[in-house]
Amino acid sequence: MNAGQSPPDSDRPGVDEPLRVAVFLSGSGRTLANLIRHRDESGLPIDFRLVIGSRSGLKGLQIAESAGITTRVVRKSDHPDPQQYCRAMFDPCRDADAELVVMAGFLKHVLIPTDFENRVINIHPSLLPAFGGQGMYGHRVHQAAIDRGVRISGCTVHFVDNHYDNGPILWQRSCPVRPGDDADALADRVFQQECQALPEAIRMVHQDWRHSGEPTGGRDTMRQ
Repeated sequence: MNAGQSPPDSDRPGVDEPLRVAVFLSGSGRTLANLIRHRDESGLPIDFRLVIGSRSGLKGLQIAESAGITTRVVRKSDHPDPQQYCRAMFDPCRDADAELVVMAGFLKHVLIPTDFENRVINIHPSLLPAFGGQGMYGHRVHQAAIDRGVRISGCTVHFVDNHYDNGPILWQRSCPVRPGDDADALADRVFQQECQALPEAIRMVHQDWRHSGEPTGGRDTMRQ
């Protein structure tokens, strides 16, 4: 398992240069807001080149615009052919010279083009492979965990392939499921872990791509 596909040698930036990132989102943008906060407060090595929303009027797009980040709307309904939709999503990333795509609450299925294989990451609110797959997002995930009676939940950062929640795991953090939890309570606790896990995973990718010269290996890593 690799920590992504680093840029070609001829294009490889210096070790201190931040990752050039595009973000895909479909909702409130709180994951994006968390990444912006980590960039500003703790030096997360990230250069936001573009934020693409799945529809207009999203709060996440407003957060991006307030932070001075270029935004774009790509509606899947405007691109019914899967390959056409793939191009509509990733051509702007190429134009923005993004080297990593972060799916931050992005709820649409999009094919990953060959040149972005192992260069797209997603954060999912469970310990994959548990409670993943098509239709498993948001509170559905947390209710499923409660209904199953699990004692531990958490979140997973993983590379994205062409199947739902199926790519190699990059980073995980866990938290307890407490007696009496409802989906809202568990969602809040898991999101606290997400706020740490995604920046940690991005730092690891940065380390691998910038300092090693080659992606030296993803880590199927659990943190509590």
